[in-house]
Amino acid sequence: MTAYVLPAPQQPSLAVHGSDARFPVRRIFCVGRNYGDHVREMGSPEGEPPVFFTKPADAVVETGATIPYPPDTDDLHHEAELVVVLGRGGTDIAPEAVMDHLWGAACGIDLTRRDRQAEAKKGGKPWDMAKGFDLSAPIGPVAPMPVEVAKGRLRLTVNGETRQDADLSEMIWPVTSHVAHLSRTVALKAGDVIMTGTPAGVAALVPGDVARVEIDGLPPLEVTIGPRA
Repeated sequence: MTAYVLPAPQQPSLAVHGSDARFPVRRIFCVGRNYGDHVREMGSPEGEPPVFFTKPADAVVETGATIPYPPDTDDLHHEAELVVVLGRGGTDIAPEAVMDHLWGAACGIDLTRRDRQAEAKKGGKPWDMAKGFDLSAPIGPVAPMPVEVAKGRLRLTVNGETRQDADLSEMIWPVTSHVAHLSRTVALKAGDVIMTGTPAGVAALVPGDVARVEIDGLPPLEVTIGPRA
């Protein structure tokens, strides 16, 4: 057994639908600008290759949790997303082989400090503190494959009011394309998690809000925004 000078961090993991076993999280990759309506609502360029950023593995939050309103922002936004998880890794994966690498899928929310992101964009700086902060990756129970990831309704409500409502088929870069593209940039491994982008309708959350994500065929995700941390 390896000896460490400090207690080793706990392995981040996700619940698995219908099982007591858990899915270990290695890395979290996120796809930006993957729905045309969201690209336009954010005033971003269209027609570009997939844009990727990351969140730390220990940013994951389970369904039913209360998330303290994060520090260093006055404009916390929700971004509802399909999440896919890898059971096999690889490099230069062909699009037609991507489905063989997926272990399952889940509902997710990319929580975003929108004011910090706007400042980063304006200054040409990284998005890390806008996207990769503590508890910024709520992800519901993972449904093992086979599940549908190419089409199906994606819907986010806040306090029962619909804010985001789209179909997975509206992705600019479908799962098979953006996972293949990512595999040409990094060596993907089992345990990697990919948040696949959000449709239009992103908006602010405030303490007391209950955000719920539903995707056809997947267990729902629901989290509450608590008081400021």
